[in-house]
Amino acid sequence: MGSYAISPPAVRRRFRGLLIALIIGVLGMAGALVAPPRAHAAESTLGAAAAQSGRYFGVAIAAGRMNDSTYISIANREFNSVTAENEMKIDALQPQRGQFNFTAGDRIYNWAVQNGKQVRGHTLAWHSQQPGWMQSLSGGALRQAMIDHINGVMGHYRGKIAEWDVVNEAFADGGSGARRDSNLQRTGNDWIEVAFRTARAADPAAKLCYNDYNVENWNSAKTQAMYAMVRDFKQRGVPIDCVGFQAHFNEGNPYNSNFRTTLQSFAALGVDVSVTELDIQGASPTTYANVINDCLAVARCLGITVWGVRDSDSWRSHHTPLLFNGDGSKKPAYNAVLDALNGGSSEPPPSDSGQIRGVGSGRCLDVPEASTTDGTQVQLWDCHGGTNQQWTYTDAGELRVYGNKCLDAGGTGNGTRVQIYSCWGGDNQKWRVNSDGSIVGVQSGLCLDATGAGTANGTLLQLYTCWNGSNQRWTLT
Repeated sequence: MGSYAISPPAVRRRFRGLLIALIIGVLGMAGALVAPPRAHAAESTLGAAAAQSGRYFGVAIAAGRMNDSTYISIANREFNSVTAENEMKIDALQPQRGQFNFTAGDRIYNWAVQNGKQVRGHTLAWHSQQPGWMQSLSGGALRQAMIDHINGVMGHYRGKIAEWDVVNEAFADGGSGARRDSNLQRTGNDWIEVAFRTARAADPAAKLCYNDYNVENWNSAKTQAMYAMVRDFKQRGVPIDCVGFQAHFNEGNPYNSNFRTTLQSFAALGVDVSVTELDIQGASPTTYANVINDCLAVARCLGITVWGVRDSDSWRSHHTPLLFNGDGSKKPAYNAVLDALNGGSSEPPPSDSGQIRGVGSGRCLDVPEASTTDGTQVQLWDCHGGTNQQWTYTDAGELRVYGNKCLDAGGTGNGTRVQIYSCWGGDNQKWRVNSDGSIVGVQSGLCLDATGAGTANGTLLQLYTCWNGSNQRWTLT
């Protein structure tokens, strides 16, 4: 499927926040951009705070706990997206071959919809939690059973599920980068592709995701193998729309600051990304905030789901990994997450136009020699009052100069020139401003970057992987 831009009003609020930040002087002595102050009351729940940036903040729900008033009250109050913890897995939905049982799955789905929440589907094809009858199959019979299951489940929920984890955990642990040796893998190496093509035909409206664990560290062999598969699928037209990163962070899979690079790199392939099963051993507030900010920094990050409501509900309760204690009280990590989600909120400023100044250089985004020629690469230059430095942010997410020329990305890879071009509405002309001051291309997921971390007049602008350098942070004056 095509690119997915977040809603222009949400982007606009974040961009305007930078204007307010500059107006009141948030640049410190070191020249770093400070998050803009909140000009109105911050949102008080996780889902509402995430919705400010067009994202969801979701939770995994277990049908067996829905009669627990504390559990269901927190789930309803705090989250705007729901994933069935086990009730939409293979053994739950098709316990006997050809006999589907949607009772528990529908209970979660109906509760979510009645309470205004979207639903993520989890999961259609997986080596684990297969019913006994499926485990006994192999070869062509198992392949057909997989296809029939996808068609049966997606047919039941057709048009109702926002995202489906079509395939789950197909890569092996360790450093081999190989596929997992599962019964599904032994039906043929094309089984994942077949699953995605079957899913697209079964429900063309659903976003189709690949989901896995221990793939958050960009340098791991498992991550690189998954990246190669997604890149191959996109190049060959296999219908994959998103990638889910489970993000079970613990002593065996610690959080790494390059998680943001991982999200950005996959987004640059033209897929959305999601944090799908987040829990963090010990519930470090700092680590939780880091994960939130990683998602917020990537234009194509759809949202975040925590895997359970309270520590007592967690599949790893001994790790105390969630945002609520067993009694339902909020943990420090909850406050850290809410603060991070609220970091981009602000009220509209008096204007959407002005100069865009580089934090590292102090110089302005400039069209060389006030050219109006399509394809002119923009640069840094001493700030002045010229029209070639006056940019207007539109409701469509464009940055316009001269009224009819747009800031335009000439491609989607690192080093792509950033230029002016006649506005035509493409995603390569849409931009998102994050609370850390970065300006991200919606199509590429890459940052507006001063080439070579340059600060001098004439330094050209490009797209580059976001790394939070001062040459990638901007303010609007």
